[in-house]
Amino acid sequence: MNIPKGKKIYFASDNHLGAPTPEESRPREKKFVAWLDEVKQDAAVIFLMGDLFDFWFEYKTVVPKGFTRTLGKLAEISDSGIPIYYFVGNHDLWMNGYFEEELNIPVYHEPQEFTFNNQTFLIGHGDGLGPGDMGYKRMKKVFTNPFSKWLFRWLHPDLGVKLAQYLSVKNKLISGDDDAKFLGEENEWLVQYCKRKQEEKHRDYYVFGHRHLPLTIDISEKSKYINLGDWIGYYTYGVFDGESMELKEY
Repeated sequence: MNIPKGKKIYFASDNHLGAPTPEESRPREKKFVAWLDEVKQDAAVIFLMGDLFDFWFEYKTVVPKGFTRTLGKLAEISDSGIPIYYFVGNHDLWMNGYFEEELNIPVYHEPQEFTFNNQTFLIGHGDGLGPGDMGYKRMKKVFTNPFSKWLFRWLHPDLGVKLAQYLSVKNKLISGDDDAKFLGEENEWLVQYCKRKQEEKHRDYYVFGHRHLPLTIDISEKSKYINLGDWIGYYTYGVFDGESMELKEY
């Protein structure tokens, strides 16, 4: 895809709307909607990189209550013809057609490669990639197993959503634990993942979320890993102007 002159590509990740409570997250949601209102003016594409919600599960006829401002704004932007792409995160991995059918937003469960103005991007949420984190990788296989989803669906939404929200808020990154600290390139699994992928094929940018840290790290002389940070403490986002990409704060 060639980006028209004056247009830009925007990237945002890890809003965790609904955490720690709907009331406490609403100011963050309003701020995010205001950001969407601004970037739609010159957006060629918008990438939402996962964990938009702190919990999301799609029953056959029910989706979690709330997030009306966000969903309405996404519908407006999508209806206006601006493409939006969504990558599920570890908190909203149980998406199953609602975004595609209701909002016309494609949803991806694995990293995808895109080319804009002859620059190649590998894009994804970032959970479970790279070496290590074997406990989470095993748990993700359980969560994404069709039988597990079938069992959960038998819980009444009032019980299932409440239970999942309680467990989700216990996540250390949301509860304020200090795990979200830069560990050094050798200990950052996503950095190691990007370096291995770069050995297979050159990409100009590796763009991920999940770590809740705004980071820009050289993978090679002509390649960068960018982590988008979050919309909890940093309010950072990525923007590609057709020539280069940078992180900005809203």
